[in-house]
Amino acid sequence: MNKAITDGLVLMPPPFSAGLNLWSRGDGTPGSAAWQGQPNAALVSNDQDFAGCLELQKLEATQKLRSFAQTPIQPGLYLRVTARVKAVSGNLPAVRIAAWAGDVAGQNLAALAQTGPSVPLTAYGEVVTVSAIISPAARTGVDMAWTTEAVYAHIGLDLTGANGGVVRIDDLVVEDVTGLFIRKLMDWVDVRDYGALGNGATNDAAAFLAADADAQGRAILVPSGLFRLNSDVTINSRIRFEGTVSMPANRRLILTRNFDLDTYGQAFGTEIEGFRRALQALFYFTDHVTLDLSGRRVELTEPIDVAAVAGLTTFNNRRVLRNGQLVAVAGPAWTTEDFTSTATYAPANNLTLTGVANVANIPVGSLVIGTGVGREVYVRARNVAAGTITLSQPLWGATGTRPYTFRRFKYMLDFSGFDLLSRFELEDIEFNCQGLCSGVLLANSGSTARFLSCTLNRPLDRGISSPGLGCQGMFVDMCQFLSNESALPAQSRTSIALNVNANDVKLRNNRVVRFAHFAIVNGTGHLVHANHFFQGDDEPAGIRRAGLVFTQTNVSTVVTGNYIDNCFIEWGNEHDSEPQWNGEFSFGGLNIVGNVFIASSTTSAFRWVVIKPYGTGHYLNGFSLVSNSFRVFNATIDRVEMLDTSLATLDFMQSRNVRVEGNSFNNVAQGIQNPLIVSHSQNTVADTWTIDSDGFVPFGGRIRMVEAVQPEGTILNGANAARYVFPNALPGTGAQGNQAQLRWGEAMKGKAVVKMRMDLPS
Repeated sequence: MNKAITDGLVLMPPPFSAGLNLWSRGDGTPGSAAWQGQPNAALVSNDQDFAGCLELQKLEATQKLRSFAQTPIQPGLYLRVTARVKAVSGNLPAVRIAAWAGDVAGQNLAALAQTGPSVPLTAYGEVVTVSAIISPAARTGVDMAWTTEAVYAHIGLDLTGANGGVVRIDDLVVEDVTGLFIRKLMDWVDVRDYGALGNGATNDAAAFLAADADAQGRAILVPSGLFRLNSDVTINSRIRFEGTVSMPANRRLILTRNFDLDTYGQAFGTEIEGFRRALQALFYFTDHVTLDLSGRRVELTEPIDVAAVAGLTTFNNRRVLRNGQLVAVAGPAWTTEDFTSTATYAPANNLTLTGVANVANIPVGSLVIGTGVGREVYVRARNVAAGTITLSQPLWGATGTRPYTFRRFKYMLDFSGFDLLSRFELEDIEFNCQGLCSGVLLANSGSTARFLSCTLNRPLDRGISSPGLGCQGMFVDMCQFLSNESALPAQSRTSIALNVNANDVKLRNNRVVRFAHFAIVNGTGHLVHANHFFQGDDEPAGIRRAGLVFTQTNVSTVVTGNYIDNCFIEWGNEHDSEPQWNGEFSFGGLNIVGNVFIASSTTSAFRWVVIKPYGTGHYLNGFSLVSNSFRVFNATIDRVEMLDTSLATLDFMQSRNVRVEGNSFNNVAQGIQNPLIVSHSQNTVADTWTIDSDGFVPFGGRIRMVEAVQPEGTILNGANAARYVFPNALPGTGAQGNQAQLRWGEAMKGKAVVKMRMDLPS
């Protein structure tokens, strides 16, 4: 940068040979005395050191030499004034650069420094160079730091010290040295100034670190080129990339002041590699707990193995990935893989398959398929040396040796390489699977994973899968799950929005569209609230499938405020290696409260609540179906609930704490209620009145208790005489045990209101 060139500024004062009338003995201002004709001043043309020079004899305490010419001063302009001087005879004086500072009105700015450093002359004939830098900027290296009020200068020098000596002065030189200050003027430093080569081969890591250390609040510029970094590099300054970097896969670039997808994409040349590297850095100290994708779309051609990218298998600190879209791009890396192998299963070791043929070929995270295997059982770990596989859930009916299929879906983000990952959050991310792949595979274990305002768009097989206990305490809030199978009949769909193996999961305010199932849920302590999940189709008299599937008997779960649309809640124990009752908690702890259930264009056999025991001896022990609304459009169904006895039934002689009340039924032929209030009219006298539940008892249960009998009006005997007696009650009569008898001790007729129950209180 040189304003004498770029702006045409005239900086140099005239040479002495042009005439001493151009040089002032004072401040250089108009009217001040000139050196022309002074007896102690002469031009010398034949000096051996100077081509032409001014010879002065010092006669004043401060002898001034100033140019009458006005040298311009501008903001951003740095001027170096240089004089070459030598002593010829007499006393040896000192020399300093000096300049008179003038403002726009031509007045001297007396408060400004108007002299430079003083340099003594110590020997005769020795050429001494004296210089000073003038600028309106008060920066290191500026000798006369003026202000922007100064617009011009009269440049020159002063002789100070002892009088009588004779000196010779070469023509003064004024240079634009702004270029020397560019590095300090700019708000960036260039890594090339610290030794970076950018040739793609030489390790430039040390240069990057040196630039960062020297930046001191300025940004770092990485110019065009490919800069190889062979070690971990942490940059604590702002950074801008014109060129790119390359690194070994196990080395990290941590940008603490530009931790976003845009910068990493620029650094590594592509958004996908930038995403990988930024995700890698997220797991290390970066002054950030959040990686912002800047609202950008990242195209993935293959699954991201997050543990491999991070170089970790355990992580327990909060990290957040947010604000962007991941899009699957067609390619072979998304192809689902199937592996078939024989293995042996024993209920006594209910999470292990032994004697697994070709176990080394079976990937962790594979879905296990086979006879006697429940839904959403995954390979949690494998031991190649022992030939064993650890399962995410027990198998309900697979004792012995048999073939299994191990199906490995491909997920956009695969966390299964983590043995433990807790508090990882995905916020406002769209997983646009485009029918090519699945969404997210969770870690083997960990707690409080969180999905907030995410969209799982058209997953091929699964939205969110848990292959182990990485779903403990998981939050799935305000997310959308949009099926890739919307056009298929419900019974033909295979995709599942999510599954749960551990406890305390919150599924809230989600919208789930036309999957085979919304959620396959094991564990206890769950909250399922305010979701809308619908699984209908356009088929006349269409078949419907389960939306929520609970896979253990005692769930301690609340399902409340949901919109359950053309699907049902299924409750079984398919993840139990000994599914018959063995003294454990049986079917209990499920509270279905305040939901809206609808169905349309379905068959009369459709049910919204289905219990399916996988073994004998189980019973209801704490179940609530309260204040729900059931409504059918374009059809009528028989009833809202069902006991699936295809494998086993329930022991209704042990039912306890069943509460079914306050529900509304529209286009449902038979409502249900427990406790059940029946108004019985006995028109002919009888010693025993039979009170029929008329199908109101839930799940086809039997009457276990007559809680109250209230005669309505007068009870009469055969002679029509009023009788004031109270009957004995006998519950559980009739072929199905769904009747009760009132025994009066004599033949009676009349009317009674009877409150009876299918359960006993605990």
